[in-house]
Amino acid sequence: MNAEEILVVDDERAIRLAIRTALAREGMHVTEASDGDEALELLQKQHFHLVILDVMMERVGGYQVLQSMRASGDNTPVMMLSGKSDEMDQVLGLGFGADSYLTKPFHIAVLIQTVKALIRRSQIYSQMAPSAIQRGPFTVDTVKMECLKNGKPLNFTAREQALFRFLMENPGQVFTKAQLYMQVWNEAVVDDNTITVYVKRIRDKIEDDPKNPDYLKTVRGIGYKMDL
Repeated sequence: MNAEEILVVDDERAIRLAIRTALAREGMHVTEASDGDEALELLQKQHFHLVILDVMMERVGGYQVLQSMRASGDNTPVMMLSGKSDEMDQVLGLGFGADSYLTKPFHIAVLIQTVKALIRRSQIYSQMAPSAIQRGPFTVDTVKMECLKNGKPLNFTAREQALFRFLMENPGQVFTKAQLYMQVWNEAVVDDNTITVYVKRIRDKIEDDPKNPDYLKTVRGIGYKMDL
């Protein structure tokens, strides 16, 4: 099997080196770019399995690169890196089409786990219709970045969409609150109340009777699953 091709875009050489070294140990091949312009040039020339993209860079920043990718129809998974931990900043990145968001400083082990998860999810996408995930009455349009039920928009926020999309990718699987928090928030410290609130918001939008859900179900004592 060929090594996974990863593009690391960051204006800090030390961070690029640390990521390259860690991913090389996992058998992955890393290409480096020190700014957004260089990254866009590389993306036009080469296919990557994943892009690790710093938010704050001189000239062309990470959000500009991400927007350019999605506008051109490039759905390569993107992990954003940022020194900002503000939730609105993270929501902005996810709204632009990022698949994951990691706050600096980060643990290399968490980065590696997230990289592998994103690549695995991308492989699932490649086996489906290229522009949509369809389960039961639901559709996740991965180009327009919107979720539908029976063809009608669900009007999710960016974070709600990220959580719903993850559950749609893994129907029938039970996930603990910690697993969901790691996948969507990329943080090891779990806020149980946050997951509870977001599950309730999603149910209010997808269920005919949110108090007796048909789709997003609670598995008592364990967590949640999407039953489709």
